[in-house]
Amino acid sequence: MNVMISLEYDDTLAAASGAPLEEHLEKIIKEKAGKYILAVEGGVPLDEDGVYCTVGGRTFKESLIEAAKGAAAIIEYGSCASWGGIQAAKPNPTNTVSVSSVVSGKPIIKVPGCPPIPEVMTGVIMHYALFGQIPPLDSQGRPKQFYGNRIHDTCYRRAFFDSGLFVEKFDDDASKSGWCLYKVGCRGPQTYNSCGNLRWWNGLSYPIQSGHGCIGCSEKGFWDNDVFYKRLPDIPLANTITTADTIGTVAAVGATAAVIVHGAATLTRNKILDMKEEKRLKEEGLWDEKKHNNGGGH
Repeated sequence: MNVMISLEYDDTLAAASGAPLEEHLEKIIKEKAGKYILAVEGGVPLDEDGVYCTVGGRTFKESLIEAAKGAAAIIEYGSCASWGGIQAAKPNPTNTVSVSSVVSGKPIIKVPGCPPIPEVMTGVIMHYALFGQIPPLDSQGRPKQFYGNRIHDTCYRRAFFDSGLFVEKFDDDASKSGWCLYKVGCRGPQTYNSCGNLRWWNGLSYPIQSGHGCIGCSEKGFWDNDVFYKRLPDIPLANTITTADTIGTVAAVGATAAVIVHGAATLTRNKILDMKEEKRLKEEGLWDEKKHNNGGGH
């Protein structure tokens, strides 16, 4: 089954421009009412009557409200549309807000990311085209199949985190060896996205694979969520909260315990073998009690 996506209006990608493009938008809104998906990029500035973003002589807010009336569903593409983005970062001089803060009454899907992953963008539309309904969403309105896991859960460096092996500086030996980037500010443990499994550029790479920690660009208010290179204070893990130091200690204690257990098992196994060997030698009349008591071999 082949499904095509018809992109009817995009003021930055369209071949047409000016009045003809705006007339086409009005035509689509009327003729396809209730049948089109409205995919919106960018936050919506509200101050000064929305004058900070205008297209075709109309404010973004005005055009958005009109286009949303006939939409079957609305997709907020990117962290700006989903949360307000960098424009909404403190002190938010233009009073920029998310798309869902301006329009309502329609199914709204958040696809955050700065920018969002291309396969995620198209995947949401294809789900609607194939099944006639929006995909299952999480508590924040994001599609679960793409935002159901933390980047931390699918990160190939996770084994180093679990072992307490961390990069302390970007130019240290640990960094060159590909250890966990948590201590240099990686926000993977609190960021939900598909970067770790889908990656970018047809699966070629993603920031963590390139040696830079996740900055949490798909999370709400990520520009204001502390310094990018400051270590997160706590990490949510399997029904508990811990820290990188605790993880390292636990890993070290675990390794020590493993050595002790292994040693005890080895001693027990050797003792059993010695007892079996002693029994065999006695049965064959080869056991030398004097030699054994002096610590000699058999």
